[in-house]
Amino acid sequence: MRRIKATLLLFLAADLAASGQPIPAKHEGSAVSVPFVGCESFGQINRLEAPTGASRSVRISYADAQVLAYYESADGIGILAPRGWYCEGASGSGGYALFLAPRPIKNGGSGWEGLDGAAIEVYRMTSGASGRYDIAEVMARVFPAYRAFARKVLEGMELQIPAGPYPKDTLIRRGQRIVEYNTPAQTKGLGNFKSWLGKCDLPIEGAAIIVGDSASGDGPDLVLLSVRLPLSSTGVVSVIVSQFERDTTGAGLPIQR
Repeated sequence: MRRIKATLLLFLAADLAASGQPIPAKHEGSAVSVPFVGCESFGQINRLEAPTGASRSVRISYADAQVLAYYESADGIGILAPRGWYCEGASGSGGYALFLAPRPIKNGGSGWEGLDGAAIEVYRMTSGASGRYDIAEVMARVFPAYRAFARKVLEGMELQIPAGPYPKDTLIRRGQRIVEYNTPAQTKGLGNFKSWLGKCDLPIEGAAIIVGDSASGDGPDLVLLSVRLPLSSTGVVSVIVSQFERDTTGAGLPIQR
């Protein structure tokens, strides 16, 4: 009976994805504590000290809590990631980001190093400056409800308007403002959009979330999560993505399902 129910659920999810309808929220575990890790952040001029904090309470399983920690940059970006990883924050005119990897990360002469292979990036694109055009491109690709807004922004700068999603990306829409995705290995897609992760032999999974209102000011911000872990860690990836969605939408943004 359990096998039959599981099969029916899989068929239901496939039907919803094919129809473009939002898929219901994933199950949340009980609240457990994970270690807190502060990360320095480097701006165009200044360096910000790593924040300090106590353990973080998250709604995941006890088993997952034993292998994950909560990392937070001096800019306020937070994410679950494997314990013992290195982390660095960065900010610029387009927004701010948090990089994480199992090896040291540094900003070399040609950009950020140490992000080949397993790595995680969280990029918050801000609409007040150059990040507005990156936001518009992502909107045009994967957020149909915002395509008219994106077209207006991009046409105003005579920039090309994408026809739609990256050809090899797989998308799951969880509402008008949330899209989960999978970018295959060695492929250009949403997972490495404006990212230092680049391409490698591992796929990238994650989510893009619109934050704010397109009808006011310069428009909404957009947060893009890119997670690249070994294939043996597939279950942990879904935990990281789910907690990211809860954290991002919990700051005053309703989940539209």
